[in-house]
Amino acid sequence: MTDREPFRTRIKVRHYELDTLGHLNHAVYHSYGEVSRLELLEASGALKGLQGVAAVLLETHVVFRRELRAGDEVEVTCEAKFGTGKTFKMDSNIIKLDGTLAAEITCTLGLMDLEARRLVADPRGRFEAAGADLKLMSTSDD
Repeated sequence: MTDREPFRTRIKVRHYELDTLGHLNHAVYHSYGEVSRLELLEASGALKGLQGVAAVLLETHVVFRRELRAGDEVEVTCEAKFGTGKTFKMDSNIIKLDGTLAAEITCTLGLMDLEARRLVADPRGRFEAAGADLKLMSTSDD
């Protein structure tokens, strides 16, 4: 067990991201998750260190909890969860600044060998070998 906090990215809801009901369009929640995932990969050093492979999104799921409106500011968490096999999770919560949970995003990813066009084994090991800061990427001590 650890008391580390997950990585966070702050985003302001923009007017052009709204739907006809005046709240954040459903597809933009996915974009916010992507922003947080890429910010985490960059901050951890993974994007610089990985050679010949890239993270690919295999599945994403959003649970909408509260609406977001223009001008709202949110923090989008992101945390990698590694297990065994070729895939790993990167989960996010979109949280209003008052602490209200607006959405939960769960994603399954893999690292694709860009030449072979196949997922590589042991993505955690590849991140580690690339010099990525695994303590920043995950609050788990595994």
